Amino acid sequence: MKPAQRATSAPPFHAMSIGARAREIEARGESVAKLSLGEPSFGAPPAVRQALSVVAGQDLPYTPAEGLLALRQAIVGFYREHHGVEVDPERILITSGASSALLLATALTAEPGDDVVIADPCYPCNRELVDSFGGRVVLAPTFPETRYQLSLESMETAWTPYTNAVQMATPSNPTGTSIPHDELGRLCEAARARGAWRIVDEIYLGLADPDAQGRPARTVLATDPDAIVVSSFSKYFGMTGWRLGWLVVPEELVAPARNLAVNYFLCAPTPAQLAALEAFTPDSLALCEEHRVELVQRRGMTLDRLRALGMEVPVEPDGAFYIYFDVSHTGLSSWDFCMRALEEAHVALTPGRDFGVRTAETHVRLSYAAAREEITEGLDRLGGFLDRLG
Repeated sequence: MKPAQRATSAPPFHAMSIGARAREIEARGESVAKLSLGEPSFGAPPAVRQALSVVAGQDLPYTPAEGLLALRQAIVGFYREHHGVEVDPERILITSGASSALLLATALTAEPGDDVVIADPCYPCNRELVDSFGGRVVLAPTFPETRYQLSLESMETAWTPYTNAVQMATPSNPTGTSIPHDELGRLCEAARARGAWRIVDEIYLGLADPDAQGRPARTVLATDPDAIVVSSFSKYFGMTGWRLGWLVVPEELVAPARNLAVNYFLCAPTPAQLAALEAFTPDSLALCEEHRVELVQRRGMTLDRLRALGMEVPVEPDGAFYIYFDVSHTGLSSWDFCMRALEEAHVALTPGRDFGVRTAETHVRLSYAAAREEITEGLDRLGGFLDRLG
């Protein structure tokens, strides 16, 4: 017997591997400053936590594959009030985390022989999902000049006769940078004109900086109503372990998406769906906005300290909770830098090899989703580590 080729060819997600090693060090009684994982320190809003304790005593049957109608309607209201767009609740599917939404989006659009354009760097699981369905990832190199994001020029350069989809993330993991909304519109229009799907990861959209007038960052649906949108309760709402996300699909994909969802997952967890209704109350949303502002402040203190330590940050982020910085001047590869920082200074960071090719050996991702005290401790330790490196 032998396992499927996709099972043996999939690389590890190094951020999770480093997290596992950090736990081993902690098991010895030593502390680790965990600046590697994208897990907000705030956790879920209190009303959501309280709701979970209430529903735990109820019968919890399966929900429809597309999720509870009440929760999909709450998301519709969020799009209306927060982003100024109308979305038919029939187009929304509740998923077991954004990872399942990404899986569904890929399953709906990728076949053997298809090419999918994705920015380099990008979230690693996106590439693996395309590979699993027989598609081919075409990485489009990005640069500080375009804030490590796709531009119309880079997308067109990467285009092939077999391109059937473009995946974009705004704000991005690992860079924390956004695609300007006008540029996002041009990208979507060019891809649509060529008959390609537009798959837009908006997992961190709630954590993007407002515009100059203080308005929330705009969803791609304001420009391209037929884009496929991946979103999540994990980041803005702080509900990482609840494993709840959603997918917005164009009308033509509603029935296929439901059919795939019921075969892949049956439905998202009923307790998490019921509790998540409380994420959209005025008090919960106000608290989530306070958390976003706090993350902006953590970003500022982290950027200031990294620069004081001589770390080059080529592009300042404007969303999510990541800083992507260059360590090549230390003489270490990003992998060696991260492993030595973990083993010698007990600071967990994520190497660039998780995220692409061009910056794989030069850049490191730091997550400032940790509490302020942990960030400060981690940066102090990192300073000592750099001093020892000379």
